Amino acid sequence: MSSRLIVFAAALLVCSSIAVFPQGQSAPPAGQPAVAIVEGVVSDASQRALTGAIVNLEQAGGVVRRSTTDAQGRFRFVNLSGGRYTVRVAIDGFKTLVQNVTATAGQTLTLSLTMAVGARTETMQVADMANAKSVATAPAPPPAPATVPSPPVTLSESLRSGVVDARTVAAGGRSGGVGYAQGQVLERAPWQQRPVFNTESYAHIETNPFKLTADDPLSTFAADVDTASYTNVRRFLNNGQLPPVDAVRVEELINYFHFQYPDPQGDRPVSVTTEVGDAPWAPSHKLVLVGMKAKPIDDRRVGGRNIVLLIDVSGSMNSPDKLPLVKTGLRMFVDTLRDDDRIAIVVYAGASGLVLPSTSARQRQRIHDALESLQAGGSTNGGQGLILAYKAASENFIRGGVNRVILATDGDFNVGVTSQGDLWRLIEEKKQSGIFLSVLGVGTGNLKDSTMEMLADKGNGHYAYLDSLYEARRVLVREGGATLETVAKDVKFQVEFNPARVAAWRLIGYENRLLAHQDFNNDKKDGGELGAGHTVTVLYEIVPAGVKLPDELASEDGRKPIDDLVYQSDRRPSGGSADLLTVKVRYKAPDADVSSLMTQPVRGNGNAVRALPFASAVAEFGMLLRDTKASAERWTALGQRLRSLPVAVDDAADRQGFVEMVELAAGLRRIGGR
Repeated sequence: MSSRLIVFAAALLVCSSIAVFPQGQSAPPAGQPAVAIVEGVVSDASQRALTGAIVNLEQAGGVVRRSTTDAQGRFRFVNLSGGRYTVRVAIDGFKTLVQNVTATAGQTLTLSLTMAVGARTETMQVADMANAKSVATAPAPPPAPATVPSPPVTLSESLRSGVVDARTVAAGGRSGGVGYAQGQVLERAPWQQRPVFNTESYAHIETNPFKLTADDPLSTFAADVDTASYTNVRRFLNNGQLPPVDAVRVEELINYFHFQYPDPQGDRPVSVTTEVGDAPWAPSHKLVLVGMKAKPIDDRRVGGRNIVLLIDVSGSMNSPDKLPLVKTGLRMFVDTLRDDDRIAIVVYAGASGLVLPSTSARQRQRIHDALESLQAGGSTNGGQGLILAYKAASENFIRGGVNRVILATDGDFNVGVTSQGDLWRLIEEKKQSGIFLSVLGVGTGNLKDSTMEMLADKGNGHYAYLDSLYEARRVLVREGGATLETVAKDVKFQVEFNPARVAAWRLIGYENRLLAHQDFNNDKKDGGELGAGHTVTVLYEIVPAGVKLPDELASEDGRKPIDDLVYQSDRRPSGGSADLLTVKVRYKAPDADVSSLMTQPVRGNGNAVRALPFASAVAEFGMLLRDTKASAERWTALGQRLRSLPVAVDDAADRQGFVEMVELAAGLRRIGGR
């Protein structure tokens, strides 16, 4: 049998478990108890789908699930117990809708919810079950035939339709990290009507290994406050798919959450917190948390804001989850600005143009009108757009203030300056003048995640992915200060482990932020940037001295992974110190060229453990998503542990949303989603 037929047969097997039921119906896995599903569509009076509506599923007065509607206005809650629930839907510009429903085990309840124009503070009560229908679980139809006629369909079409995950058919079971659909072909199945191309691309990540402290006691890397991976993973899960392995960056999952670290004291722009506890997935190991918090914003000390909105209006942005979402989010953002702030709007497609010259934020209606007038079409000359945006920012530069370009795009740069190297050099050159770059990613199907991450990293900015209007509001309104205002730049960590206390260690995440050890003291080497109020969380898994080494470091056939060093035999571990490690942090003020240093030793019986339990749960979630062989027992253990954890983050709703993501991922893994 050819490799293509083997791949297609595998796809059919997966399809038989998750893709053969009609829309709105599902069946529990064999041996599992029947569960209820509540799903629906939210629209306005003209039946236009509402993207980004917040949908709460409540029971006994408390929120048990929360979701946001996708580009088609859809939401879905799975794995529910039968019983009475309240569905509450809210979105800016509409009255809050409330409807009581009854979910029945073994059935899918489908709702059609129509929102009325008004304020969110007004409530519209919908009669129970007036616009809902229940569908009993249907038996699976006969499996599709093993062979079907062409025409061919890209592998990504099967991925988008829920038939098979791209990585299950990639060479050697790995992606290579340069896109999950190009060059792979499957036969067209009967239920597929037309090809749906997926050209999303993600940089390859090789998970950090354990290192022997005796051979390498130093860990050096740049800070990272990007959150795009978390919301991108959420997008995949909400669409019924497990994310590509390389789309999962564990540090960005953790840093999505704002942990309750103490504020900086005195003149320091950042504070450092450390915690030590047990590793839940390896009880004989320890976890060390290093937390950092940037000073909150102080509007009285901001010297003004000069902002250029650089908006991709190319043809690839012509879908509800792209340009329309960007326009709505940026209009909310504009309403948060002070009257003396200034906004310019640059757009790019086949060519670039200045839609709105730098304008006082007090002229809000003029800015809103300019945003509302934007339409998508043409190719994507992103490089030319960047040049024009930096020019507009330079001409209106505010010395001592905030000067920033905010780029909103799906990352598809296909005309002009297209290579990452050329874009890198362009942004490196411009940021030296004090104009920073932040990136907002949107969309499905051709998301160029690797390009957008690189742009933000090199532009001294933050990369966020907007999967909904709710997330746009979070990034641009709730956390607008952190998005705009850098309080510390070129932030770098260097951790030194004590060989007498730590036999081996590994850094969890930050794989694409690693630095050479000598780069820590070199102020010419870039680090990461912290915006006002940002938090950064770092986790290390350590093997205490005397504990059995992990298999990857254990001796094989009597040979050590690395021979003893001949010329370092006189090196002695610091056995007299009780320190596990020492944390050093370097950072610069936003307008400085010379870094400052902070140093903090860490002992095993140090500070109280507050953030570590929840942070470790988020880290394990990312590790399980990246491990295609993770057992069902580990997913179950994670879910059980989450239910007993205290709220250690600023927003309890974010914590609940994470719990739901874990449940979705565990369910997809059980039914063969990868």
